[in-house]
Amino acid sequence: MAKKKILITVKTYPTISVNHGDEIVCTAGFDEEGNWIRIYPVPYRKLDYHLQYKKYQWIEMDLVKNTNDFRPESYRPIDIEKTNLIILHEKIGTNDNWAYRKQLVLNKVYTNISELIIEAQSKDKYTSLAVFKPTTIKDFVIRPALRDWNNKQKAALQQQNLFEERNSFNVVRKIPFKFSYIFEDINGQECTLMNEDWELGALFWKCLKKHNGDENAACADVKKKYFDDFALTKDLYFYLGTTKLHQLRAPNPFIIIGTFHPKKEYQTKLCF
Repeated sequence: MAKKKILITVKTYPTISVNHGDEIVCTAGFDEEGNWIRIYPVPYRKLDYHLQYKKYQWIEMDLVKNTNDFRPESYRPIDIEKTNLIILHEKIGTNDNWAYRKQLVLNKVYTNISELIIEAQSKDKYTSLAVFKPTTIKDFVIRPALRDWNNKQKAALQQQNLFEERNSFNVVRKIPFKFSYIFEDINGQECTLMNEDWELGALFWKCLKKHNGDENAACADVKKKYFDDFALTKDLYFYLGTTKLHQLRAPNPFIIIGTFHPKKEYQTKLCF
């Protein structure tokens, strides 16, 4: 067991884990040496409010390598619900167009998706977390998804209910849509990757409330933010991650687990 200091950059939308019988969030970030660290599982919304760390906040947590996960970045927390095992530190702001965030996050940026997939499936690397810079964003697509958690997920929760009092906790709502970016890499290879960032899910529910339950209007607002704003006016990067199940099976095992989106910086040409 070792206490690690991590800059949190990723929090995925909560899901129901069949293995853990609980609502779980995947958290990831960088340690002080700039290495990716995945923290899983985290029952984030069950943590005391003062322990619910934010994105771009440094935290300290007791972690051990997850020996059930071949991915080198994967660690698991030790008794995360104990208050003395999470220490919250400063949050990194957006001053000077995210200058300090860039310094911490953009040390290794991939631009070739084929190269990244080869690394992910190579025994000597098994890379499962990465910062990726798309060359061209072609579209942001929204498709219907299952509107509720599946039967296995519900059964896992019901089984857990036999041992734990849950009257004070409401499981997160499932988002009834899948949100994906269509983009090209530096070689012109086109990819479609789903975005499972918590911030995207929260935005959907906020827009749905704003439009009094009109899902079409809510989705239009989400696309306006993630395509019209992020893709067209920002310097957009993706945080990419794999799932343990699909990393060695899928042709492209990555999904988008977050975005990094400072403003574009334009160089002014000086004329003499």
